Amino acid sequence: MKLYRVFTFLFTSITTGLAAALIVLLLRPQLFQGDWLRPADEQAPAPAGPGAPASYAGAVARAAPAVVNVYASKITRARINPLFEDPLFKRFFGDQLRQPAYRRENSLGSGVIVNENGYILTNNHVIKGASEIRVVLRDGRQFPARVVGTDPETDLAVLQAAGGELPVARLGDSDHLRVGDVVMAIGNPFGVGQTVTLGIVSATGRDQLGIATIENFIQTDAAINPGNSGGALINARGDVVGINTAIFSDSGASHGIGFAIPVHIARKVLKQISEHGRVIRGWIGITAQELTPALAESFGLQGQSGLLISGVLENGPADRAHIQPGDLLVAVDGQPVQHASRVLNQIAGHAPGDTLVLSLVRNGKRLKIEVKVAERPPEKE
Repeated sequence: MKLYRVFTFLFTSITTGLAAALIVLLLRPQLFQGDWLRPADEQAPAPAGPGAPASYAGAVARAAPAVVNVYASKITRARINPLFEDPLFKRFFGDQLRQPAYRRENSLGSGVIVNENGYILTNNHVIKGASEIRVVLRDGRQFPARVVGTDPETDLAVLQAAGGELPVARLGDSDHLRVGDVVMAIGNPFGVGQTVTLGIVSATGRDQLGIATIENFIQTDAAINPGNSGGALINARGDVVGINTAIFSDSGASHGIGFAIPVHIARKVLKQISEHGRVIRGWIGITAQELTPALAESFGLQGQSGLLISGVLENGPADRAHIQPGDLLVAVDGQPVQHASRVLNQIAGHAPGDTLVLSLVRNGKRLKIEVKVAERPPEKE
């Protein structure tokens, strides 16, 4: 009997409490302000998982202060109109109008401060021929800059700013970039001021584009426009993974196909210029081209793969090793070859004095020839 009374008491109490709570909820819902009662669009965003941050503001904050605007100016001599050379014109007007005219040309680009000494990586085409260079930081400070060295073959240049307490970018790892990785381009497009654009890595290892002699570009759909050249391509952690260089466009504006020099190449150029004032590359004095079916037939190389050596510089390293035009290059140091540009990069990566073993096919016979690498002559700008 006592157990029945206890059960009745508990049931009555619980039922009364629930009924009271329901009445309060209906009449005064503002008393219940927990997240579980908020509309979905008012709830706090759930924290993003690793690799998918809700915002890239932190990455931009780490990298952007070290990205500078580069203003370069040069004095050029205007061409004389051919009309002024006409004897009849000279007879009436003399040589007064034939005096050469000079004008100042200005170019705009971007750069990345890469160490405490004020060294700045940018593109060679941004400062080519400049007589005066000025860099402007994100915080508004301006400093004159000098050219430490240039490398036209990769379209890179190293400047040094004359200021102190400069922000420095953190160089990342471009060797392990994957297609689909998030990247951001930072620069000064069209001179509007520092701008950040977002995209992904669209491709890696792009070459044969005709942009530079040595090509191994990162392709991205992050918008790159005139003025972005020399700026930073960063990853989601704020590390610099590339130097923005060029776009594929028929109008001069971004069409979603931009190219950046991988930072592993830029780091090597920076080191060599810092130590030697120039970039030292290997060279053996040959030109080569892909073996097309037509060439294979004309040289009797059907069924073969490799690069056809089309030229050998007289008294160059390859000539001294008795390599001949018409030889088929099939491997360098045991590595099969396919693209001329990649073979150029492979040879250029060796130091002068190194020995390369070239595997060739000549008159149907396979040969192995050792070639002593020399220093690559500087490219004429």
